[in-house]
Amino acid sequence: MAVVLTVILVSRGFGRTEWDEETSDEPSTLVFRREDLQRIWNWEIASGHYPSSQSIPKEIGLQDPPLNPALPPKSRTTSPSRYSPHSAVVASADTDTLGVGPKRLYPDIQSTPPHVSYPPRPLPGSVTDLDIVMKYCDFSTGKYVRDCLEVLRVGAGLDNGQRTRRGSIDDWKYIYMEDANSTTSSTVAEVADDPVPPPISRPGAAKPKGRDNDPDAGLIRKHGAKWEPTLTLPATFTHQPATSLSEPCDPENPRVFHMFWTGPFTDKPYMALLAFLFTQNTGLHEPQDAPSPAVCRPQFWMWINPGPAAAVPNPNAMHDMFAQLKESPWASPFLHPRFKDVIRFRLWNTTEQLDGVPEIRDEWRELQKTLFNSGGHVISVPEEDEDDETEEGDENAHSTKEKKEKDDMLHRTGSKSSAEYDRLSVILSDMARFVLCHRFGGVYLDADTILLRDWEELWGWKGAFAYRWSRLPKYNTAVLRMNRGSALGSFLFRTALRNGLDFHPMTVSRYTKDAYLEGLLLRLPDALFDAAWLNTEEYQRDRPPQPYFTAFGDFFDTPRAEQRCPTGPRL
Repeated sequence: MAVVLTVILVSRGFGRTEWDEETSDEPSTLVFRREDLQRIWNWEIASGHYPSSQSIPKEIGLQDPPLNPALPPKSRTTSPSRYSPHSAVVASADTDTLGVGPKRLYPDIQSTPPHVSYPPRPLPGSVTDLDIVMKYCDFSTGKYVRDCLEVLRVGAGLDNGQRTRRGSIDDWKYIYMEDANSTTSSTVAEVADDPVPPPISRPGAAKPKGRDNDPDAGLIRKHGAKWEPTLTLPATFTHQPATSLSEPCDPENPRVFHMFWTGPFTDKPYMALLAFLFTQNTGLHEPQDAPSPAVCRPQFWMWINPGPAAAVPNPNAMHDMFAQLKESPWASPFLHPRFKDVIRFRLWNTTEQLDGVPEIRDEWRELQKTLFNSGGHVISVPEEDEDDETEEGDENAHSTKEKKEKDDMLHRTGSKSSAEYDRLSVILSDMARFVLCHRFGGVYLDADTILLRDWEELWGWKGAFAYRWSRLPKYNTAVLRMNRGSALGSFLFRTALRNGLDFHPMTVSRYTKDAYLEGLLLRLPDALFDAAWLNTEEYQRDRPPQPYFTAFGDFFDTPRAEQRCPTGPRL
Protein backbone atom coordinates (compact mmCIF):
# COMPACT_ATOMS: atom_id res chain seq x y z
CA MET A 1 0.00 0.00 0.00
CA ALA A 2 2.85 2.38 0.79
CA VAL A 3 4.43 1.74 -2.61
CA VAL A 4 1.10 2.28 -4.42
CA LEU A 5 0.40 5.56 -2.60
CA THR A 6 3.93 6.78 -3.32
CA VAL A 7 3.57 6.05 -7.04
CA ILE A 8 0.21 7.86 -7.17
CA LEU A 9 1.50 10.97 -5.41
CA VAL A 10 4.66 11.13 -7.53
CA SER A 11 2.73 10.62 -10.79
CA ARG A 12 0.34 13.42 -9.89
CA GLY A 13 3.23 15.71 -9.11
CA PHE A 14 4.97 15.24 -12.48
CA GLY A 15 4.02 17.84 -15.04
CA ARG A 16 1.82 19.75 -12.59
CA THR A 17 2.68 23.37 -12.08
CA GLU A 18 1.07 26.35 -10.42
CA TRP A 19 -0.64 27.08 -13.72
CA ASP A 20 -2.88 24.00 -13.46
CA GLU A 21 -4.05 24.55 -9.92
CA GLU A 22 -7.66 25.64 -9.43
CA THR A 23 -9.08 27.15 -6.28
CA SER A 24 -12.66 25.96 -6.79
CA ASP A 25 -14.54 22.91 -7.92
CA GLU A 26 -15.79 24.70 -11.03
CA PRO A 27 -13.47 24.63 -14.05
CA SER A 28 -12.07 27.91 -15.27
CA THR A 29 -13.77 29.74 -18.13
CA LEU A 30 -10.95 32.20 -18.86
CA VAL A 31 -9.85 32.49 -22.50
CA PHE A 32 -8.24 35.97 -22.50
CA ARG A 33 -4.70 36.91 -21.61
CA ARG A 34 -3.82 39.46 -18.95
CA GLU A 35 -3.02 42.04 -21.61
CA ASP A 36 -6.59 41.86 -22.95
CA LEU A 37 -8.05 42.06 -19.45
CA GLN A 38 -6.03 45.21 -18.86
CA ARG A 39 -7.31 46.68 -22.13
CA ILE A 40 -10.91 45.94 -21.10
CA TRP A 41 -10.46 47.72 -17.77
CA ASN A 42 -8.73 50.70 -19.39
CA TRP A 43 -11.41 51.00 -22.09
CA GLU A 44 -14.32 50.95 -19.65
CA ILE A 45 -12.67 53.46 -17.33
CA ALA A 46 -11.67 55.84 -20.13
CA SER A 47 -15.24 55.71 -21.50
CA GLY A 48 -16.68 56.90 -18.18
CA HIS A 49 -18.24 53.52 -17.39
CA TYR A 50 -16.56 53.17 -14.00
CA PRO A 51 -17.83 56.00 -11.76
CA SER A 52 -16.68 54.07 -8.71
CA SER A 53 -13.86 54.57 -6.23
CA GLN A 54 -13.35 50.83 -5.78
CA SER A 55 -9.88 49.55 -6.56
CA ILE A 56 -9.01 47.46 -9.59
CA PRO A 57 -8.17 43.85 -8.66
CA LYS A 58 -4.46 43.36 -8.15
CA GLU A 59 -4.56 40.27 -10.38
CA ILE A 60 -5.13 42.52 -13.42
CA GLY A 61 -1.60 43.81 -12.94
CA LEU A 62 -1.90 47.38 -14.19
CA GLN A 63 1.42 49.19 -14.01
CA ASP A 64 0.00 52.73 -14.09
CA PRO A 65 -3.23 53.93 -12.47
CA PRO A 66 -5.72 54.82 -15.21
CA LEU A 67 -7.30 58.26 -15.39
CA ASN A 68 -11.00 58.10 -14.52
CA PRO A 69 -13.13 60.85 -16.15
CA ALA A 70 -16.26 59.69 -14.25
CA LEU A 71 -14.66 60.18 -10.82
CA PRO A 72 -13.80 63.55 -9.26
CA PRO A 73 -10.29 64.21 -7.90
CA LYS A 74 -9.96 62.92 -4.38
CA SER A 75 -7.19 62.34 -1.86
CA ARG A 76 -6.20 58.83 -0.94
CA THR A 77 -8.36 57.48 1.90
CA THR A 78 -7.00 53.94 2.02
CA SER A 79 -3.49 52.73 2.61
CA PRO A 80 -1.58 51.15 -0.26
CA SER A 81 -2.00 47.44 -0.76
CA ARG A 82 0.68 45.15 0.61
CA TYR A 83 0.13 42.63 -2.15
CA SER A 84 3.36 41.35 -3.65
CA PRO A 85 2.76 40.33 -7.28
CA HIS A 86 5.01 38.10 -9.33
CA SER A 87 7.86 40.14 -10.68
CA ALA A 88 7.04 38.82 -14.13
CA VAL A 89 3.72 40.65 -13.96
CA VAL A 90 5.33 44.01 -13.08
CA ALA A 91 2.09 45.27 -11.53
CA SER A 92 1.65 48.21 -9.24
CA ALA A 93 0.50 47.13 -5.81
CA ASP A 94 -2.01 49.98 -5.54
CA THR A 95 -4.54 50.00 -8.39
CA ASP A 96 -6.81 52.91 -7.51
CA THR A 97 -7.98 55.00 -10.45
CA LEU A 98 -7.06 58.67 -10.64
CA GLY A 99 -10.18 60.82 -10.64
CA VAL A 100 -9.97 63.60 -13.24
CA GLY A 101 -13.71 64.18 -13.74
CA PRO A 102 -16.11 66.96 -12.75
CA LYS A 103 -16.92 67.63 -9.13
CA ARG A 104 -19.98 66.08 -7.54
CA LEU A 105 -22.63 68.09 -5.72
CA TYR A 106 -24.91 66.19 -3.31
CA PRO A 107 -28.06 68.36 -2.94
CA ASP A 108 -30.56 68.12 -0.10
CA ILE A 109 -33.63 66.81 -1.91
CA GLN A 110 -36.91 67.87 -0.31
CA SER A 111 -40.45 68.65 -1.40
CA THR A 112 -41.06 72.38 -1.84
CA PRO A 113 -44.33 74.27 -1.33
CA PRO A 114 -46.97 73.99 -2.60
CA HIS A 115 -46.15 70.39 -3.55
CA VAL A 116 -45.35 69.16 -0.05
CA SER A 117 -48.03 66.44 -0.25
CA TYR A 118 -46.16 64.61 -3.00
CA PRO A 119 -42.67 63.15 -3.12
CA PRO A 120 -40.24 65.21 -5.20
CA ARG A 121 -39.53 64.08 -8.73
CA PRO A 122 -35.91 63.16 -9.49
CA LEU A 123 -33.70 66.05 -10.49
CA PRO A 124 -32.91 66.05 -14.23
CA GLY A 125 -29.36 64.85 -14.73
CA SER A 126 -29.02 63.44 -11.21
CA VAL A 127 -26.99 60.29 -10.57
CA THR A 128 -27.23 57.56 -7.95
CA ASP A 129 -23.89 57.02 -6.22
CA LEU A 130 -23.94 53.24 -6.00
CA ASP A 131 -20.80 53.26 -3.87
CA ILE A 132 -22.81 54.91 -1.09
CA VAL A 133 -25.79 52.63 -1.73
CA MET A 134 -23.59 49.56 -1.37
CA LYS A 135 -22.16 50.98 1.84
CA TYR A 136 -25.59 50.78 3.49
CA CYS A 137 -27.28 48.00 1.50
CA ASP A 138 -24.70 45.26 0.94
CA PHE A 139 -26.13 42.17 2.62
CA SER A 140 -22.78 40.35 2.50
CA THR A 141 -21.34 42.93 4.92
CA GLY A 142 -24.12 42.46 7.45
CA LYS A 143 -26.41 45.31 6.40
CA TYR A 144 -30.13 45.10 7.11
CA VAL A 145 -32.72 45.68 4.41
CA ARG A 146 -34.73 47.86 6.80
CA ASP A 147 -31.80 50.21 7.38
CA CYS A 148 -31.06 50.26 3.66
CA LEU A 149 -34.61 51.35 2.82
CA GLU A 150 -34.45 54.13 5.40
CA VAL A 151 -31.25 55.50 3.87
CA LEU A 152 -32.81 55.35 0.40
CA ARG A 153 -35.95 57.17 1.60
CA VAL A 154 -34.06 59.96 3.31
CA GLY A 155 -31.51 60.40 0.52
CA ALA A 156 -34.24 60.69 -2.13
CA GLY A 157 -36.37 63.12 -0.13
CA LEU A 158 -39.17 60.60 0.41
CA ASP A 159 -39.08 60.80 4.22
CA ASN A 160 -41.44 63.07 6.13
CA GLY A 161 -38.68 64.23 8.47
CA GLN A 162 -40.33 62.96 11.66
CA ARG A 163 -37.71 60.48 12.74
CA THR A 164 -35.70 59.84 15.87
CA ARG A 165 -32.57 61.91 16.41
CA ARG A 166 -29.63 60.35 14.62
CA GLY A 167 -27.19 63.23 14.49
CA SER A 168 -25.81 64.22 11.11
CA ILE A 169 -27.07 62.14 8.21
CA ASP A 170 -25.28 64.05 5.46
CA ASP A 171 -23.48 60.89 4.45
CA TRP A 172 -26.87 59.40 3.56
CA LYS A 173 -27.03 61.65 0.51
CA TYR A 174 -26.45 59.28 -2.36
CA ILE A 175 -27.83 61.37 -5.26
CA TYR A 176 -25.42 63.80 -6.86
CA MET A 177 -25.14 66.24 -9.74
CA GLU A 178 -22.00 66.67 -11.79
CA ASP A 179 -20.78 70.27 -11.86
CA ALA A 180 -20.69 71.33 -15.50
CA ASN A 181 -18.36 74.23 -14.68
CA SER A 182 -15.61 71.82 -13.60
CA THR A 183 -14.74 70.23 -16.91
CA THR A 184 -13.23 66.79 -17.24
CA SER A 185 -9.44 66.80 -17.16
CA SER A 186 -7.32 64.77 -19.53
CA THR A 187 -4.02 64.83 -17.70
CA VAL A 188 -2.89 64.46 -14.13
CA ALA A 189 -1.44 67.98 -14.19
CA GLU A 190 -4.93 69.43 -14.69
CA VAL A 191 -6.32 67.78 -11.59
CA ALA A 192 -7.20 69.83 -8.51
CA ASP A 193 -4.64 71.02 -6.00
CA ASP A 194 -4.86 67.79 -3.99
CA PRO A 195 -4.56 65.03 -6.56
CA VAL A 196 -4.43 61.33 -5.78
CA PRO A 197 -0.81 60.45 -5.07
CA PRO A 198 0.84 57.91 -7.35
CA PRO A 199 0.64 54.27 -6.26
CA ILE A 200 3.32 52.83 -4.02
CA SER A 201 5.04 49.88 -5.62
CA ARG A 202 6.47 47.12 -3.49
CA PRO A 203 9.10 44.49 -4.30
CA GLY A 204 7.74 41.60 -6.29
CA ALA A 205 7.70 38.02 -5.13
CA ALA A 206 10.24 35.50 -6.26
CA LYS A 207 9.80 34.39 -9.84
CA PRO A 208 8.00 31.02 -10.12
CA LYS A 209 10.14 28.29 -11.55
CA GLY A 210 9.89 28.15 -15.32
CA ARG A 211 7.82 31.36 -15.51
CA ASP A 212 10.50 34.00 -15.87
CA ASN A 213 8.92 35.62 -18.92
CA ASP A 214 5.28 34.55 -18.53
CA PRO A 215 3.04 37.66 -18.49
CA ASP A 216 0.00 35.51 -17.66
CA ALA A 217 1.39 33.93 -14.52
CA GLY A 218 -1.35 33.37 -11.96
CA LEU A 219 -4.20 33.19 -14.48
CA ILE A 220 -6.00 29.89 -14.96
CA ARG A 221 -6.91 29.22 -18.57
CA LYS A 222 -9.94 27.18 -19.60
CA HIS A 223 -8.97 23.52 -19.90
CA GLY A 224 -8.30 22.52 -23.50
CA ALA A 225 -8.86 26.04 -24.89
CA LYS A 226 -6.44 28.32 -26.66
CA TRP A 227 -5.93 31.95 -25.84
CA GLU A 228 -8.30 34.21 -27.72
CA PRO A 229 -6.82 36.58 -30.32
CA THR A 230 -6.39 40.19 -29.28
CA LEU A 231 -9.81 41.66 -28.61
CA THR A 232 -10.86 44.34 -31.10
CA LEU A 233 -12.37 47.30 -29.29
CA PRO A 234 -13.98 50.45 -30.70
CA ALA A 235 -12.86 53.96 -29.87
CA THR A 236 -13.58 55.00 -26.30
CA PHE A 237 -16.55 57.22 -25.51
CA THR A 238 -16.28 60.71 -24.06
CA HIS A 239 -17.75 61.15 -20.61
CA GLN A 240 -19.96 64.24 -20.43
CA PRO A 241 -22.00 65.49 -17.46
CA ALA A 242 -25.74 65.56 -18.11
CA THR A 243 -25.82 69.31 -17.51
CA SER A 244 -23.36 69.93 -20.35
CA LEU A 245 -25.38 68.12 -23.01
CA SER A 246 -27.16 70.16 -25.67
CA GLU A 247 -30.29 67.99 -25.27
CA PRO A 248 -31.78 66.05 -22.35
CA CYS A 249 -30.95 62.62 -23.78
CA ASP A 250 -27.40 61.32 -24.02
CA PRO A 251 -27.03 59.64 -27.45
CA GLU A 252 -24.33 57.33 -26.08
CA ASN A 253 -26.56 56.13 -23.24
CA PRO A 254 -30.10 55.54 -24.56
CA ARG A 255 -32.80 55.19 -21.92
CA VAL A 256 -34.45 52.03 -23.19
CA PHE A 257 -36.12 49.33 -21.10
CA HIS A 258 -36.10 45.90 -22.75
CA MET A 259 -38.42 43.02 -21.89
CA PHE A 260 -38.65 39.59 -23.55
CA TRP A 261 -41.96 37.75 -23.79
CA THR A 262 -42.97 34.44 -25.36
CA GLY A 263 -46.45 33.45 -26.42
CA PRO A 264 -49.77 35.27 -25.96
CA PHE A 265 -49.74 38.65 -24.24
CA THR A 266 -51.06 38.25 -20.70
CA ASP A 267 -51.53 40.25 -17.51
CA LYS A 268 -47.83 40.02 -16.52
CA PRO A 269 -46.40 42.18 -19.32
CA TYR A 270 -49.52 44.36 -19.02
CA MET A 271 -48.65 45.15 -15.40
CA ALA A 272 -45.03 45.83 -16.33
CA LEU A 273 -46.11 48.37 -18.96
CA LEU A 274 -48.52 50.01 -16.51
CA ALA A 275 -45.72 50.31 -13.95
CA PHE A 276 -43.56 51.96 -16.61
CA LEU A 277 -46.26 54.50 -17.49
CA PHE A 278 -47.10 55.34 -13.89
CA THR A 279 -43.55 55.67 -12.51
CA GLN A 280 -41.38 57.04 -15.32
CA ASN A 281 -41.37 60.63 -16.52
CA THR A 282 -42.66 59.97 -20.03
CA GLY A 283 -44.25 63.41 -20.50
CA LEU A 284 -47.55 61.94 -21.72
CA HIS A 285 -49.45 64.28 -19.42
CA GLU A 286 -48.25 67.27 -21.42
CA PRO A 287 -50.16 68.57 -24.48
CA GLN A 288 -48.83 67.44 -27.83
CA ASP A 289 -47.95 71.01 -28.81
CA ALA A 290 -46.03 71.60 -25.57
CA PRO A 291 -42.30 72.42 -25.83
CA SER A 292 -39.77 69.65 -25.46
CA PRO A 293 -39.39 68.53 -21.85
CA ALA A 294 -36.23 69.22 -19.89
CA VAL A 295 -35.87 65.54 -19.03
CA CYS A 296 -35.01 62.57 -21.21
CA ARG A 297 -38.10 60.54 -22.08
CA PRO A 298 -37.48 56.80 -21.60
CA GLN A 299 -38.79 54.13 -23.95
CA PHE A 300 -40.05 50.61 -23.34
CA TRP A 301 -39.27 48.00 -25.98
CA MET A 302 -41.37 44.87 -25.61
CA TRP A 303 -39.66 42.06 -27.52
CA ILE A 304 -42.11 39.28 -28.41
CA ASN A 305 -41.24 35.81 -29.62
CA PRO A 306 -44.68 34.67 -30.81
CA GLY A 307 -43.84 31.01 -31.32
CA PRO A 308 -41.79 28.32 -29.57
CA ALA A 309 -38.18 29.20 -28.81
CA ALA A 310 -36.79 26.62 -31.25
CA ALA A 311 -39.28 27.28 -34.07
CA VAL A 312 -38.19 28.40 -37.54
CA PRO A 313 -39.06 32.09 -38.10
CA ASN A 314 -42.32 32.64 -39.94
CA PRO A 315 -42.10 35.12 -42.85
CA ASN A 316 -45.48 36.55 -41.76
CA ALA A 317 -44.48 36.71 -38.10
CA MET A 318 -44.59 40.51 -37.87
CA HIS A 319 -48.10 40.72 -39.32
CA ASP A 320 -49.31 37.86 -37.14
CA MET A 321 -47.79 39.42 -34.02
CA PHE A 322 -49.64 42.72 -34.42
CA ALA A 323 -52.85 40.88 -35.32
CA GLN A 324 -52.64 38.98 -32.03
CA LEU A 325 -51.83 42.16 -30.11
CA LYS A 326 -54.90 43.90 -31.52
CA GLU A 327 -57.10 41.00 -30.41
CA SER A 328 -55.61 40.82 -26.91
CA PRO A 329 -57.41 42.92 -24.27
CA TRP A 330 -54.12 43.15 -22.35
CA ALA A 331 -52.07 44.52 -25.27
CA SER A 332 -54.49 46.47 -27.48
CA PRO A 333 -54.63 49.61 -25.24
CA PHE A 334 -50.90 50.17 -25.75
CA LEU A 335 -51.29 50.23 -29.54
CA HIS A 336 -52.98 53.62 -29.27
CA PRO A 337 -51.01 56.37 -31.09
CA ARG A 338 -50.64 58.19 -27.78
CA PHE A 339 -47.97 55.66 -26.71
CA LYS A 340 -46.09 55.46 -30.02
CA ASP A 341 -43.06 57.38 -28.69
CA VAL A 342 -42.67 55.49 -25.42
CA ILE A 343 -43.87 51.89 -26.00
CA ARG A 344 -42.72 49.80 -28.94
CA PHE A 345 -43.60 46.21 -29.72
CA ARG A 346 -40.74 44.51 -31.53
CA LEU A 347 -40.48 41.04 -33.03
CA TRP A 348 -37.72 38.81 -31.71
CA ASN A 349 -35.81 36.83 -34.33
CA THR A 350 -33.01 34.72 -32.87
CA THR A 351 -31.03 34.42 -36.11
CA GLU A 352 -31.24 38.14 -36.82
CA GLN A 353 -30.24 39.08 -33.28
CA LEU A 354 -27.23 36.77 -33.11
CA ASP A 355 -26.07 37.95 -36.52
CA GLY A 356 -26.22 41.50 -35.16
CA VAL A 357 -23.50 40.77 -32.57
CA PRO A 358 -20.11 41.20 -34.30
CA GLU A 359 -18.27 39.13 -31.70
CA ILE A 360 -20.16 35.91 -32.53
CA ARG A 361 -21.87 36.44 -35.90
CA ASP A 362 -19.31 34.34 -37.81
CA GLU A 363 -19.15 31.40 -35.39
CA TRP A 364 -22.43 30.96 -33.53
CA ARG A 365 -23.90 28.68 -36.23
CA GLU A 366 -21.27 26.08 -35.41
CA LEU A 367 -23.05 25.74 -32.04
CA GLN A 368 -26.56 25.81 -33.49
CA LYS A 369 -27.36 22.26 -32.38
CA THR A 370 -26.35 23.09 -28.81
CA LEU A 371 -27.69 26.64 -28.81
CA PHE A 372 -29.94 26.06 -25.80
CA ASN A 373 -27.28 25.79 -23.13
CA SER A 374 -28.04 26.65 -19.53
CA GLY A 375 -25.36 26.16 -16.93
CA GLY A 376 -23.72 23.48 -19.04
CA HIS A 377 -26.98 21.55 -19.48
CA VAL A 378 -27.69 21.40 -23.21
CA ILE A 379 -31.12 20.73 -24.69
CA SER A 380 -30.61 19.43 -28.21
CA VAL A 381 -33.14 20.51 -30.81
CA PRO A 382 -33.52 18.36 -33.96
CA GLU A 383 -33.55 20.14 -37.27
CA GLU A 384 -36.78 18.44 -38.29
CA ASP A 385 -39.22 15.98 -36.80
CA GLU A 386 -38.49 12.36 -37.56
CA ASP A 387 -41.46 10.09 -38.31
CA ASP A 388 -40.36 6.81 -36.81
CA GLU A 389 -42.57 3.77 -37.12
CA THR A 390 -43.98 2.64 -33.82
CA GLU A 391 -43.72 -1.03 -33.07
CA GLU A 392 -45.59 -3.01 -30.45
CA GLY A 393 -44.00 -3.64 -27.08
CA ASP A 394 -43.39 -1.85 -23.80
CA GLU A 395 -39.96 -0.60 -24.86
CA ASN A 396 -41.25 1.11 -28.00
CA ALA A 397 -44.21 2.55 -26.11
CA HIS A 398 -41.82 4.03 -23.55
CA SER A 399 -39.62 5.60 -26.23
CA THR A 400 -42.69 7.03 -27.95
CA LYS A 401 -43.80 8.60 -24.68
CA GLU A 402 -40.38 10.17 -24.16
CA LYS A 403 -40.39 11.54 -27.71
CA LYS A 404 -43.86 12.99 -27.18
CA GLU A 405 -42.79 14.71 -23.96
CA LYS A 406 -39.74 16.15 -25.69
CA ASP A 407 -41.84 17.38 -28.60
CA ASP A 408 -44.21 19.05 -26.13
CA MET A 409 -41.26 20.89 -24.59
CA LEU A 410 -40.04 22.01 -28.01
CA HIS A 411 -43.44 23.45 -28.91
CA ARG A 412 -44.26 25.31 -25.69
CA THR A 413 -44.87 29.04 -25.78
CA GLY A 414 -44.53 30.17 -22.19
CA SER A 415 -44.79 28.33 -18.87
CA LYS A 416 -48.36 27.46 -17.96
CA SER A 417 -47.44 25.60 -14.75
CA SER A 418 -44.51 23.91 -13.02
CA ALA A 419 -45.34 20.72 -14.94
CA GLU A 420 -45.34 22.58 -18.28
CA TYR A 421 -42.27 24.73 -17.80
CA ASP A 422 -41.00 26.35 -21.01
CA ARG A 423 -37.32 25.82 -20.35
CA LEU A 424 -36.24 26.68 -23.89
CA SER A 425 -37.80 30.14 -23.75
CA VAL A 426 -36.15 30.78 -20.38
CA ILE A 427 -32.76 29.84 -21.84
CA LEU A 428 -33.45 32.08 -24.83
CA SER A 429 -34.33 34.99 -22.56
CA ASP A 430 -31.03 34.52 -20.68
CA MET A 431 -29.28 35.09 -23.98
CA ALA A 432 -31.64 37.84 -25.12
CA ARG A 433 -30.87 40.16 -22.21
CA PHE A 434 -27.17 40.30 -23.09
CA VAL A 435 -27.82 40.55 -26.84
CA LEU A 436 -30.25 43.45 -26.47
CA CYS A 437 -28.13 45.43 -24.03
CA HIS A 438 -24.97 44.94 -26.10
CA ARG A 439 -26.65 45.87 -29.39
CA PHE A 440 -28.91 48.71 -28.28
CA GLY A 441 -27.83 49.68 -24.78
CA GLY A 442 -30.27 50.28 -21.94
CA VAL A 443 -31.67 48.02 -19.23
CA TYR A 444 -33.20 44.56 -19.46
CA LEU A 445 -36.04 43.65 -17.09
CA ASP A 446 -37.68 40.32 -16.38
CA ALA A 447 -41.44 40.24 -16.89
CA ASP A 448 -42.06 40.01 -13.15
CA THR A 449 -40.05 43.16 -12.40
CA ILE A 450 -42.09 46.21 -11.42
CA LEU A 451 -40.47 49.54 -12.24
CA LEU A 452 -39.93 52.03 -9.45
CA ARG A 453 -39.41 55.78 -9.28
CA ASP A 454 -35.65 55.75 -8.74
CA TRP A 455 -34.71 54.84 -12.33
CA GLU A 456 -34.17 58.51 -13.22
CA GLU A 457 -31.07 58.57 -11.02
CA LEU A 458 -30.00 55.03 -11.91
CA TRP A 459 -29.74 56.01 -15.58
CA GLY A 460 -27.10 58.54 -14.56
CA TRP A 461 -24.80 55.81 -13.26
CA LYS A 462 -23.15 54.84 -16.53
CA GLY A 463 -21.53 51.69 -15.22
CA ALA A 464 -22.94 48.22 -15.85
CA PHE A 465 -24.84 46.50 -13.06
CA ALA A 466 -27.08 43.51 -12.44
CA TYR A 467 -29.50 42.26 -9.83
CA ARG A 468 -28.18 39.91 -7.17
CA TRP A 469 -29.61 37.45 -4.71
CA SER A 470 -27.95 38.91 -1.66
CA ARG A 471 -27.49 35.59 0.08
CA LEU A 472 -25.67 34.25 -3.00
CA PRO A 473 -22.43 35.78 -4.32
CA LYS A 474 -23.63 35.49 -7.93
CA TYR A 475 -25.68 37.36 -10.46
CA ASN A 476 -29.39 37.02 -11.09
CA THR A 477 -29.62 39.36 -14.14
CA ALA A 478 -33.39 39.77 -13.70
CA VAL A 479 -32.28 43.40 -13.98
CA LEU A 480 -29.28 44.01 -16.24
CA ARG A 481 -27.70 47.28 -17.36
CA MET A 482 -24.92 47.25 -19.95
CA ASN A 483 -23.56 49.90 -22.27
CA ARG A 484 -23.95 49.53 -26.01
CA GLY A 485 -20.92 48.05 -27.76
CA SER A 486 -18.82 48.06 -24.60
CA ALA A 487 -15.59 46.19 -23.98
CA LEU A 488 -17.31 44.27 -21.19
CA GLY A 489 -19.98 43.08 -23.62
CA SER A 490 -17.35 41.99 -26.14
CA PHE A 491 -15.60 40.00 -23.42
CA LEU A 492 -18.83 38.31 -22.32
CA PHE A 493 -19.82 37.24 -25.83
CA ARG A 494 -16.38 35.91 -26.77
CA THR A 495 -16.11 34.05 -23.48
CA ALA A 496 -19.65 32.65 -23.78
CA LEU A 497 -18.86 31.48 -27.32
CA ARG A 498 -15.89 29.46 -26.06
CA ASN A 499 -18.07 27.99 -23.33
CA GLY A 500 -20.92 26.84 -25.55
CA LEU A 501 -22.89 30.14 -25.68
CA ASP A 502 -23.95 29.62 -22.10
CA PHE A 503 -25.56 32.80 -20.71
CA HIS A 504 -27.00 31.34 -17.54
CA PRO A 505 -26.67 34.01 -14.79
CA MET A 506 -24.60 31.75 -12.57
CA THR A 507 -22.30 30.98 -15.47
CA VAL A 508 -21.85 34.68 -16.22
CA SER A 509 -20.70 35.03 -12.61
CA ARG A 510 -17.92 32.57 -13.39
CA TYR A 511 -16.92 34.50 -16.52
CA THR A 512 -16.37 37.74 -14.63
CA LYS A 513 -14.83 36.07 -11.59
CA ASP A 514 -12.28 34.04 -13.54
CA ALA A 515 -11.26 37.19 -15.46
CA TYR A 516 -11.30 39.53 -12.42
CA LEU A 517 -13.86 41.77 -14.12
CA GLU A 518 -16.54 41.60 -11.43
CA GLY A 519 -16.06 45.27 -10.63
CA LEU A 520 -17.19 46.25 -14.14
CA LEU A 521 -20.58 44.54 -13.64
CA LEU A 522 -21.70 45.71 -10.22
CA ARG A 523 -23.96 43.30 -8.34
CA LEU A 524 -26.72 45.32 -6.71
CA PRO A 525 -28.40 43.75 -3.65
CA ASP A 526 -32.00 42.58 -3.87
CA ALA A 527 -32.99 45.18 -1.27
CA LEU A 528 -33.16 47.70 -4.11
CA PHE A 529 -35.64 45.63 -6.09
CA ASP A 530 -37.48 43.31 -3.69
CA ALA A 531 -37.31 44.31 -0.04
CA ALA A 532 -39.15 41.19 1.13
CA TRP A 533 -36.97 38.67 -0.69
CA LEU A 534 -34.61 37.88 2.17
CA ASN A 535 -37.50 37.56 4.61
CA THR A 536 -39.21 34.97 2.44
CA GLU A 537 -36.04 32.88 2.67
CA GLU A 538 -36.00 33.29 6.47
CA TYR A 539 -33.24 35.90 6.62
CA GLN A 540 -33.36 39.05 8.80
CA ARG A 541 -36.54 37.91 10.53
CA ASP A 542 -35.38 39.79 13.65
CA ARG A 543 -35.65 43.15 11.87
CA PRO A 544 -37.99 42.83 8.89
CA PRO A 545 -38.63 45.89 6.71
CA GLN A 546 -42.39 45.53 7.17
CA PRO A 547 -44.77 43.58 9.45
CA TYR A 548 -45.90 40.11 8.50
CA PHE A 549 -49.59 39.82 7.70
CA THR A 550 -50.99 36.30 7.59
CA ALA A 551 -54.73 37.11 7.64
CA PHE A 552 -56.99 39.82 6.24
CA GLY A 553 -57.89 41.00 9.74
CA ASP A 554 -54.24 41.83 10.42
CA PHE A 555 -54.60 44.90 8.18
CA PHE A 556 -56.96 46.43 10.74
CA ASP A 557 -55.72 44.97 14.00
CA THR A 558 -51.99 44.38 14.04
CA PRO A 559 -51.02 41.19 15.92
CA ARG A 560 -49.23 41.77 19.20
CA ALA A 561 -46.13 39.93 18.00
CA GLU A 562 -45.81 42.31 15.04
CA GLN A 563 -46.38 45.60 16.83
CA ARG A 564 -42.66 45.97 17.43
CA CYS A 565 -42.02 46.53 13.71
CA PRO A 566 -41.93 50.34 13.29
CA THR A 567 -43.07 51.07 9.76
CA GLY A 568 -45.47 53.91 10.51
CA PRO A 569 -49.27 53.64 10.55
CA ARG A 570 -50.93 50.31 9.92
CA LEU A 571 -51.89 49.64 6.32
